[in-house]
Amino acid sequence: MSYATAALATYANSLSTLDHLVTKAESHETGEALLHARLAEDMFPLHTQIRFTIDQVMTALKRLGKVDLSTDDSDITSFADAHSRIAAARALVAETDPANWPASGDIVEFDLPNGMAFAMQAHEYCRDWATPQVYFHLMTTYTILRAEGLAVGKADYVGYMMKYLKQPAS
Repeated sequence: MSYATAALATYANSLSTLDHLVTKAESHETGEALLHARLAEDMFPLHTQIRFTIDQVMTALKRLGKVDLSTDDSDITSFADAHSRIAAARALVAETDPANWPASGDIVEFDLPNGMAFAMQAHEYCRDWATPQVYFHLMTTYTILRAEGLAVGKADYVGYMMKYLKQPAS
């Protein structure tokens, strides 16, 4: 399996998990005020963590999948908005052809807004940058929900694993 095929499957799973977490968040007693919850004062709130999870997938699709996309930098203002953006990202992941991704050893270069610049092989970018960024913001979303008292657990974070569940032997 190519790194591109593996990455696209990972991004599809992560976006599915994100959508599931947003669905569970809708039941929280504070309603959409939950979107402003944060773990610490110097961390971004839930709505930004959701947006960053989506944006990291979209950025990987731009850099590796050569998909011409613009990211929506506006705040997520509602759970419906979050679901809509997640659905759009999931559709793009599903439509992305891994054959269009650069060869594993091709160099990917990018700059961050803080002036840092990176150059690495395509598979390294995927493994060491893009995928950890997706997981960081997804896990932070999960953690904010836990900290706010939402009943979520590991099964909510890795719910996609249930398709592999074997029935117990009789």
